[in-house]
Amino acid sequence: MHIDWGALGTVFVVSLVVVVALCGLFAVGVRGLSARVAAREAGVQGTAGLTTAVLCFAVCTAVIGYGVYLIVG
Repeated sequence: MHIDWGALGTVFVVSLVVVVALCGLFAVGVRGLSARVAAREAGVQGTAGLTTAVLCFAVCTAVIGYGVYLIVG
């Protein structure tokens, strides 16, 4: 049995980078929701926080959907 260690390492590095980026993007989305709540409590509309959160969560959903598509397809 032969294991292609180079390909395995490449998959590991790409997976690690994507996971870190996705977690960071999700954290930015949560921060956007938090900023919206803080703005609403201060009497401001907080549209920028909501827009940021929706955009980040949409990108996270698209990346997860693409990953499922790659696995299933």
